[in-house]
Amino acid sequence: MTITQSAQPVLDAALLQALQDCVPSGLADRHAFCARLQKIYGGAQASIILRNMSMHLYRCYWLNPLQPSRLRAGELGGEPVAGLTEVYQVPVDHPIAHHPAASAGAIYIQNPSSYFAVKTLAPALNEEVLDLAAAPGGKTLAIAARMQNTGRVAAVEPIRGRFHRMQANLRRCGVSNVQFYQRDGRGVGRAVPERFDRVLLDAPCSSESRMRWQEARSFAHWNLRKVRETQRKQKSLLRSAYAALKPGGVLLYCTCSFAPEENELVVDALLKKSDALLLPIDNAPENSISGLTHWLGRDLASEMSRSVRIMPDGPWDGFYLARITKPQ
Repeated sequence: MTITQSAQPVLDAALLQALQDCVPSGLADRHAFCARLQKIYGGAQASIILRNMSMHLYRCYWLNPLQPSRLRAGELGGEPVAGLTEVYQVPVDHPIAHHPAASAGAIYIQNPSSYFAVKTLAPALNEEVLDLAAAPGGKTLAIAARMQNTGRVAAVEPIRGRFHRMQANLRRCGVSNVQFYQRDGRGVGRAVPERFDRVLLDAPCSSESRMRWQEARSFAHWNLRKVRETQRKQKSLLRSAYAALKPGGVLLYCTCSFAPEENELVVDALLKKSDALLLPIDNAPENSISGLTHWLGRDLASEMSRSVRIMPDGPWDGFYLARITKPQ
């Protein structure tokens, strides 16, 4: 898949103003980045997204049922996130991250988009679940919590430092049903074919939706070449994740990127080369749209509309989710 830069497209007036007001000159290909957002979301919505990327207004947390505590969310402050009543939002300057309950693992700081991914995967008691790109472990914790420490979760992370931090993080939070594997996830499907009831692949990505214009290091790595290079790894990881999935099981693919090359095109490639099927995603947040079925003159599978794009809004980070099953 080649990402080309032709003549610069004309930007919507509101988007052009947002570009001038918000987007630092240090962002590589910044006009192309904005033009791509316009192509995906339309000029008006893209301008809102750009301005939201200048703001970080909320921090969110949930009570960890695996760590005994008498805490009640009301005691810590905040209000439930719309559509996710078990997740609470507080202003970003709230000291929730420094509360003793956070250090003890009794609460976990997590963006609602990430928590929604695990809710969509819907792991059940006594199942066998694979988290194929698990570090830093927040989604692994949410999986273990939903399973009430029953069954088995295999958490895979190839990078040594991240692997050991994930282990310490999950043990601090009272997780006991996770087995840890330091290895490249691209080989897992061949090693344990059709083993898992559910698979989560929160794929390594360009992290576009987590760029913050006031934090130069959050976007210093981004360019169109990075998107293209990341896509190749994502396709390999998704093939491995699907190979490890039992017939009748559920696989959730997700990223925190806006780029269709990292989202719909990765899933579309799997659909074309396997018997994979896309399932609808229920109860998506109001700030979401259906996945794309066309991109840059290319038609994608019509089923891609069953995938979901969460747009950055309030406490929610931008996120992409596709729910996949393997026929029995």
